Amino acid sequence: MRYCLALDLIDDAQLIAEYEEYHQHVWPEIIESIKTSGINQLEIYRTGNRLFMIMETDKNFSFEKKNIMDATNEKVIEWEQLMWKYQQALPTAKHGEKWVMMKKIFELD
Repeated sequence: MRYCLALDLIDDAQLIAEYEEYHQHVWPEIIESIKTSGINQLEIYRTGNRLFMIMETDKNFSFEKKNIMDATNEKVIEWEQLMWKYQQALPTAKHGEKWVMMKKIFELD
């Protein structure tokens, strides 16, 4: 499965640079958490302060299962709290929601 999600960063050049630096050196525990949840490929792109994430997952992946795993992983909790220093929810996000699922509106066959 492929999922595409969006999130905004706080629109501050220094904070954006710090955020990108963290993503050049993602903690090994975070990488392990991503892989063990069933995510096979993950990419994040940025334009301005908007982020776009593409996830390719195996058939056993679910967001619910990933959320349960993350809620009991101290390093993931620490990472997510740190990332909130740089991130801000999209205007359309639900309360407490970070990454928002995007709707596919076109596909070239």
